[in-house]
Amino acid sequence: MSENSPRQRQYWYNADTGEVVEARQKPAWTHRMGPYPTREAAERALDTAAQRNENWEDDDAEWRGQD
Repeated sequence: MSENSPRQRQYWYNADTGEVVEARQKPAWTHRMGPYPTREAAERALDTAAQRNENWEDDDAEWRGQD
C-alpha cells in the first residue's frame, strides 16, 4: 500500500483547538480524540462521544431498573 492510502491515514480531533489533524501532526494526547479512519469521522468526534455517553447512561439506568 502506498503512503497516501486511505487505509493508512488516521485522523485525530484536537479538543483544545477544534481542528482535525492527520497522524503525522498529532496533538498532545491530553487534547486528542481518536484515531478516526476519516477526516469526516474526526470532525464528528464530539457528537460521537456525546451519543455514546447518552447510550451508556440509558444502559446504566435500564440495568438499575430506572427506566
